[in-house]
Order: sequence, then C-alpha cells, then structure tokens
Amino acid sequence: MVVWIILAVLAVIAIAVIVMYNGLVQARIKVDNAWSQIDVQLQRRFDLIPNFVETVKGYMTHESEVFEKIAELRTAWAHAEGVSEKASIDNQLSDTLKTIMAVSEGYPELKASQNFSDLSEELRNTENKISFSRQFYNDTVTMYNTKLEVFPSNIIAGIFKFTPRDLFEAESAEARKNIKVDFGK
Repeated sequence: MVVWIILAVLAVIAIAVIVMYNGLVQARIKVDNAWSQIDVQLQRRFDLIPNFVETVKGYMTHESEVFEKIAELRTAWAHAEGVSEKASIDNQLSDTLKTIMAVSEGYPELKASQNFSDLSEELRNTENKISFSRQFYNDTVTMYNTKLEVFPSNIIAGIFKFTPRDLFEAESAEARKNIKVDFGK
C-alpha cells in the first residue's frame, strides 16, 4: 500500500513538472512570436522609408545629413541582434522621421504631393501597428517573466535554464514623449 502511495505521489509530481515545463515552453514561444510581429512591422517601416526618402529628397535638397542618418540606421538594422539593439535603432529612426516631418512643414509643395501624402499615411498606419505589436510583446514578455519568478514554476525554469526576456522600452526621455505627427490633414 505504501508503495502505491509513493508511486501516486511521484506520478503527480511528474505530471506537475511536465505541465509547468510545457507552460514555460508555450510562453517562450508566444514571446518569440510576439517579437517576430514587431520585427515584421519594423521591417515594413524600413521598406517604406526608401520610397519616402526619395519623395522627400526632391524637395529637401539641403537635408542630406538626415538622409545619411536614415541610410546608416537601415544598415544598422540589417545587422542588429536582440531586442535592445533593435529597440535602440527603432528609437533613433523615429527621431529621424520626426525631423523629416518637422522639416517638411517648410515645403508646402511637398505636403501637397500625393505621393508624400500616400507614403505618410502608410507610415502612420505602420507606426500604429508597431505600437500595438510592442504592447502585445511587452504583455507577453511580462507573463513569461512572471512564470519564471513564481513558485513552483520558478524551480522548473531554473532546472531547465529558462531565462527572462527583455521588454521593448523607450531608451530616452525624448523617446518617451508623445509624438505629434502632422501629415498636413
């Protein structure tokens, strides 16, 4: 009888370990998926930027340093690894795009351009998708990291070497400010 009780307890423990392990794996996969959603939207923005820059270049002949900065950021993005490095590049790109938008105010013929208007709308929609994806990613990472910290799943996480993930954060006070983008509408 004692042997059966011990076997039953071991079976319950084994099932609990399997359930917690599978839960941690599922949470990690959700985090990876959430990151890939951000990555897709950021890549979409980087794909829109060359057309946007070409449209703007024709009007803004004196803003070459801004265009060079965008080219550098696109190259850095292609070689970036990890959430924090891509977040940093994303923040720098957002600042650079704000500069273009601010400078475009001085070019009424640019603001009247249909191509500029269409690309601006595409960028605005992409920015909204990026924002949503960041929020979803951070929510998913928070749930995953919480599983790594709470008892008893923290024991399983430690045994199987699950590691916490970084949140997608604004890195500067400037990046934390609300962005007002005016596309002339």
